[in-house]
Amino acid sequence: MSMRPDVSIITLNGKTPRIHESAFIAPGCRIIGDVEIGPEVSIWYNCVLRGDVNHIRIGARSNVQDGSVIHVDSPAPGKPDGFPTIIGEDVLIGHLAMVHGCVIEDRGFVGLGAIVMSGAVIESDGMLAAGAMLTGGKRIGARQLWGGRPAAYMRDLTDAALIDMQRGVQHYVHNGQAHKAAVLGTTEG
Repeated sequence: MSMRPDVSIITLNGKTPRIHESAFIAPGCRIIGDVEIGPEVSIWYNCVLRGDVNHIRIGARSNVQDGSVIHVDSPAPGKPDGFPTIIGEDVLIGHLAMVHGCVIEDRGFVGLGAIVMSGAVIESDGMLAAGAMLTGGKRIGARQLWGGRPAAYMRDLTDAALIDMQRGVQHYVHNGQAHKAAVLGTTEG
């Protein structure tokens, strides 16, 4: 693993975070326990990913923006597997989001300051609006926009909105590599 200034990567309960060498982990991040971060992922400044009582998986090219928290839910009576957090590929998670024990499928979107609670699912190309709260066990369907607290269906997303989200993914891959180079004091990502 390359040098990562001001990043805590902590082994807990025999589980060490696994981070792909192409990922960008910004200064101030705390990554704990059973966490796996895929290729070209960017975890931005001051995020916490705590895989202490279950696991966190983040697929290729996804990003978790500044100040976000990703956690999991423990196994318990009635939920023997608990709720890990599974984030697919090409997912956008906005600044200051709280993502807890849920599934965000490929190309899903979580807006700024939004909350996704245990057992919730955001299907592929689904979007949770900024500031919204998706309560436990709720499911955003493919290509749906949900908003509010608690979140409710608002409308289906257009092809143009989905294209914009994919542009955002590519922006964060490129920008993450630029920040990685700057943090490491090199001219390449």
